Amino acid sequence: MQKTIYLGGGCFWCTEAVFDRVTGVVDVESGYANGHVPNPSYEQVCDGTTGHAEVLKVVFDPQIIGLTELLQIFFGTHDPTTPNRQGNDVGTQYRSAIYTTSNTQLQAVTAFVSALNVQNTFGVPVVTQVQALESYWPAEAYHQDYFARNPHQGYCAYVVGPKVHKFLQTFAQYAKRND
Repeated sequence: MQKTIYLGGGCFWCTEAVFDRVTGVVDVESGYANGHVPNPSYEQVCDGTTGHAEVLKVVFDPQIIGLTELLQIFFGTHDPTTPNRQGNDVGTQYRSAIYTTSNTQLQAVTAFVSALNVQNTFGVPVVTQVQALESYWPAEAYHQDYFARNPHQGYCAYVVGPKVHKFLQTFAQYAKRND
């Protein structure tokens, strides 16, 4: 039985490019979560007034990859210690966030983040927002598979590409064979 979780690791182009390469991830979709405006546009979300985070909807097969491994990849490929920022991307929509789809997931993610803080894994506290999913809206079509379609675009070449490379180097055991 497939499971779904929503991960906000800054720009969804980066998060999508990483998780699209993870064995056991069945589907990924860029979108907007936990805001208060129905079906927001990218421009509205970028204005910072809708409350949404840029997220990746991750559908995975827990028989192939577990939640713990997904969380290890997530925390290993973005900065979970800086509120509302990933690199040069600044704004509430770029917050580190995890939105869960069950109480079991919520408890597991909360415990995982707590362990990171107790172990002082990053040397500073993890500020990742952990909540149950309240709302989700798919991003516009041009955002989907953005890195795959635009690998040489400036942002992709200099920001997304290195994140994908880091994933492939650090988490090679979880990479799909075709990469």
